[in-house]
Amino acid sequence: MEISTLKPLSTSFLEEIGFAWHTDPDNTMYVANQAIAVTQEQAEAYYQAANELYDMFIEAAQYVIDNNLFFELGIPFNITEAIKMSWAEDIHWHLYGRFDFAGGLDGSPIKLLEFNADTPTMLYESAIIQWALLKANGQDESLQFNNVYETLRENFKRLITLEEDTSRFEELYEGWRILFSSIEGNIEEEHTVKLLEHIAQEAGFETSFCYAHQAHLSPDEGLFYAEQNYEFWFKLIPWESIAVDEPEMAAIITEMMANKNTIFLNPAYTLLFQSKRILKILWELFPQHPLLLESSFEPLKGKKQVKKHAFSREGHNVQIIDSNGAVLFENGGDYANLPPIYQEYIPLNQHNGIFYQPNVFYAFEACALGFRAGGAILDNYSKFVAHYIK
Repeated sequence: MEISTLKPLSTSFLEEIGFAWHTDPDNTMYVANQAIAVTQEQAEAYYQAANELYDMFIEAAQYVIDNNLFFELGIPFNITEAIKMSWAEDIHWHLYGRFDFAGGLDGSPIKLLEFNADTPTMLYESAIIQWALLKANGQDESLQFNNVYETLRENFKRLITLEEDTSRFEELYEGWRILFSSIEGNIEEEHTVKLLEHIAQEAGFETSFCYAHQAHLSPDEGLFYAEQNYEFWFKLIPWESIAVDEPEMAAIITEMMANKNTIFLNPAYTLLFQSKRILKILWELFPQHPLLLESSFEPLKGKKQVKKHAFSREGHNVQIIDSNGAVLFENGGDYANLPPIYQEYIPLNQHNGIFYQPNVFYAFEACALGFRAGGAILDNYSKFVAHYIK
């Protein structure tokens, strides 16, 4: 790997542009003062991999629905009707997601680790920070695989046009509004949502922001905030959390969808993509596919593997297990009670003992590359690393 050392962005500058979560609890900078060199061919390979995998996820989701495999994916029963309804009509448009990969550098093959399709973060870093980092260091900031900002703006327009061509947006748009919400008290999530709101405004939507608890949901009348009705609700709340922690809200949302008075972003069907247990379905549908790793609901025999859980996040409850079943590395967490998935182990690219994981955003097409860096199991202390195309 070829990695350049950069002058870091100052904390005052980061705060000026709304990036307040720049320092980790151990007082180290979250954004690394590095940039990884990527060739045009490598960037194109990441682009093609994400696009191909998205089509595979579509096929896998249809298979899950057709065969009623929601329980196998760990999907809460009280959200399955919302998933089916959102899947059945194109108006429930998938806004964006993030693929987590291994490989792609130093001649190593690209392999899918998982797809954060429902509530992906790292958007601010990928869209804004890595661009600013290159510019501040006198480099050509356009030399990146990074057009997520522009691609998201076009994908917001597709909420109305429902097709690749967005030229008819202004003709079809009739003043529909989007309400953006996050949970109060999480500055990273709030600013990520407000970035999305800003992009939606640029696309031509009327928007507002409120915390999730301030939004009023009515089965018959739809979504309201401050006495204003909204046709769309972007909520950075995982669907499985709504189903498990807020069952009354899940029931109301299902009724709202049935009554066709509100469209929710990201759609409920993205929970199928979000479940790591869909990796097993993908392996069954596309056995030995070069972008996939063998995955099973049961431990793999005689293989080094990773055990994770259906909806675990930030490296929680992840184990790396050797071919004899011994645990080599593990993280604790709050997801051990969720059903597991066992995925064949593949090493991440390394440099000076640090592991680097490529992440590719998808918004109708693959649109941005970024990296996380850390230990053998990447967690909430992993660093964001920019890239440039050499």
